[in-house]
Amino acid sequence: MDRLDELAIFVRIVEAGSLARAAARLRRSPPAVTRALAALEDRLGVRLVDRTTRRLAPTEAGRAFYDKARGLTADYEAATAGAREAPVRGLLRITAPVQFGRRHIAPIVARFLDEHAGVEVELLLADRNIDLIDEGIDVALRIGPLADSTLSARLVGHVRRLWVASPAYLKRRGVPRAPGDLARHEAILGTARSVMDWRFAGLRTPPRLMGRLRVDDVETRLRAARDGRGVAQLLSYQVADELLTGKLVRLLQPWEMPPLPVHLVTKGRVHRAPKIDAFVDFAAKRLKTLPVLKG
Repeated sequence: MDRLDELAIFVRIVEAGSLARAAARLRRSPPAVTRALAALEDRLGVRLVDRTTRRLAPTEAGRAFYDKARGLTADYEAATAGAREAPVRGLLRITAPVQFGRRHIAPIVARFLDEHAGVEVELLLADRNIDLIDEGIDVALRIGPLADSTLSARLVGHVRRLWVASPAYLKRRGVPRAPGDLARHEAILGTARSVMDWRFAGLRTPPRLMGRLRVDDVETRLRAARDGRGVAQLLSYQVADELLTGKLVRLLQPWEMPPLPVHLVTKGRVHRAPKIDAFVDFAAKRLKTLPVLKG
């Protein structure tokens, strides 16, 4: 028990006039309150309270000490209340995948800045998981299962891995009807840094993929698919516009894997700055309405 806690207990004892009433108001056991008072008197070397069978009354030294202690505890309570109600201000560092960040997070950030004049935002877009602690990130948008159980996460939606190709490519090479057919097609692959497993529901061993083009950038893979370079695996939000306009065709739907969760992630809830809670609430509300996150 810290010294400020002892002061707060002493103040409540004097105001309640009873150990039992003080304990009830503090939601502590009477023995704990008694021990705190005894520890405070021992440390000060003076009796603060006269104990009778009916009532507790402060001694002369206790009354003088009470006046000072009440001021200290009141100041502390005001300070902590002020901290809890602190304005939303300061630098907010946010990270998200490149394409999703450009299309969906950046507009949300702009609206958030309009509503919170005291906030600055640094938006880092990268198709890799930036370490929140090592790189000082406040909020991250993560796609896929979360590996770190110490993080606090807000689920905002789901996306799917899709196989797509252009109508021109499919007219030229034919439409793959099963995963095994991909062995006879050109695959637009990622590099070692950007590779996304080509896994198929119900298949333990994926088919061998043939591809002469490997790209570590999502936009370039997407452009290559539109240009008829082959079959690409991309996330549903990355190809939503192309599927809607018919520039790409969705393939092999019966073999699609379950949806991937999308979370807003922070370093935890303890002592979290108001700016972080404010942005997570603001962004989550808007992200949950996006059709591209409906999985």
